[in-house]
Amino acid sequence: MKAMIFAAGRGERMRPLTDTCPKPLLKVRGRPLITWHVLNLVRAGMPDIVINHSHLGHMIEEELGDGSRYGARIVYSHEPTPLETAGGIANALHLLGDEPFLAVSGDIYAPYFDFSQVKDVLKDTDAVGQPIPPEKRDIAWLYLTPNPWHNPDGDFGLTMYTLSNDGNPKWNFSNIGVYRPEMFDGIKPGEVSRLGPLMRKFIDLGRIGGEIYDGQWVNVGTVRQLEELNAPPGSLPKAGA
Repeated sequence: MKAMIFAAGRGERMRPLTDTCPKPLLKVRGRPLITWHVLNLVRAGMPDIVINHSHLGHMIEEELGDGSRYGARIVYSHEPTPLETAGGIANALHLLGDEPFLAVSGDIYAPYFDFSQVKDVLKDTDAVGQPIPPEKRDIAWLYLTPNPWHNPDGDFGLTMYTLSNDGNPKWNFSNIGVYRPEMFDGIKPGEVSRLGPLMRKFIDLGRIGGEIYDGQWVNVGTVRQLEELNAPPGSLPKAGA
């Protein structure tokens, strides 16, 4: 399975740090956020990685290169203008291939997430081995977390591994998911397109599954969060913070 790391965002809330450094290269515990993902993907047996970038993207390429020093094989999808998440995926599909792929945001810190668990979440057969019609298969599988302070109302409900747009309680989308390429068939390469509306469309069709991840997870969105993560041991935010 290939993986895509999103690294094209501007990181407005992290300014002035992101004026001179792309957000995924900001360091936590002496290591760029994006490098934590690369190392964990390689550890999970997923060395083939696509990284999209835009703002200061050359710095990401200079830092990671072709990935060989990490045991990875990295290729890049440059966006002259950021295409949003779904647009970024559609623009990179020629690099991702025809099989389901993992996608993860380059600015989240989840050092203990085991990426090996994502490899078989999208099933083509049912519990007794019968083929599932393509139009009824899960088209995506999302990992949810307890709601962080910046998203107290959550994003999606979850019942028996099936997501809903309504429901109580709601959980936070972790920005870690597995997707079938056909989910993005309606988006042209170079087109700006957000992932949220597309996910909600397929959730309404009953075609997106998911599960809860309750390990350490931080969406690094503010300078204060970055400072907290780099504070002395014992002061790290709890899971979902």
